[in-house]
Amino acid sequence: MSSQSLIQAARSALLESMNHDRGVLVLGEDVASGGPFGLTKGLAEEFGTDRVRNTPISESFFIGVGIGLALAGARPLVDIMFNDFLTLVSDQLFNQDAKIHFMSGGRHSVPLTVWTIGGAGTRWGAQHSQRLDGWLTQIPGIKVLAPSSPAMMFKSMKAALADHNPVVLMVDRSLLHSQEDLPGDNGSPWNSRIVLPGRDLTLVSTGRLIHLSLDVAQSFPGRVEIIDLQRTRPIGVDLIRESVTKTGKLLVVHDEVSNGGFLASIALAIYDSVYFSLDAPIAHLTSLGTPVPAAPELEDAFLIDSLSIKRAITEILET
Repeated sequence: MSSQSLIQAARSALLESMNHDRGVLVLGEDVASGGPFGLTKGLAEEFGTDRVRNTPISESFFIGVGIGLALAGARPLVDIMFNDFLTLVSDQLFNQDAKIHFMSGGRHSVPLTVWTIGGAGTRWGAQHSQRLDGWLTQIPGIKVLAPSSPAMMFKSMKAALADHNPVVLMVDRSLLHSQEDLPGDNGSPWNSRIVLPGRDLTLVSTGRLIHLSLDVAQSFPGRVEIIDLQRTRPIGVDLIRESVTKTGKLLVVHDEVSNGGFLASIALAIYDSVYFSLDAPIAHLTSLGTPVPAAPELEDAFLIDSLSIKRAITEILET
């Protein structure tokens, strides 16, 4: 996969799945023309516009169509251009889609995949740059995958399209064209993985911040253990528990703002299970609690960067 970017790996996996299963189809704005980020480039020519279908600019409409198709036996991928627009599909995704399997006593499944892009850094302003991971991770019935390398993006797309229940692919915008491999790329996208072993501090993150953290950890040789969560709903904490039992310290780094449920869920699970192994309070590093600015200088100040990660690591190691 190293010769492919993350977006190319996603397209390759989608192409393979569509060739393998005629029930796999795509809905979304401009998908027949390749989609806003190129995920579906060339697929309409390959499979026709019945299977790669443009929709009106109405996310609440076409997520409902996707749910209906999934209930009828198809395996649709719904392209929600930006994760900010999950607000528009929240009722159908959270209150209907996520609950159908449970409320039907297991008689009905909804094999629906939602592809969406999150994150700042491209000067697109407050309505196209936030992270809503905390929303997704609070909803039972939905699985969420957050791949951080092309190989894991390929596996995540294949796994999501093959799953019998709703899966959201939360893709970091800044990694779309990354070709960088990571340790453990031969593993499963459903499981957390250690991408760097260390003895004094456990750092947990996803996406672009895994790559930044790996760079920063070179300044602390052998001291920082970095865990790539990969699956953020349900959050897998077993590997984090094992690591914290060894290191005694935990730092959670994520692009969402500090009041999100994602970080709180990790912290609560660790406090509940390995509290007496902690040598310091659980630390967290998040984006500022403000709408994402569009002005370049302000957006750069808003984003977590290498310097802020290094400061956070230094502070907790000195605790």
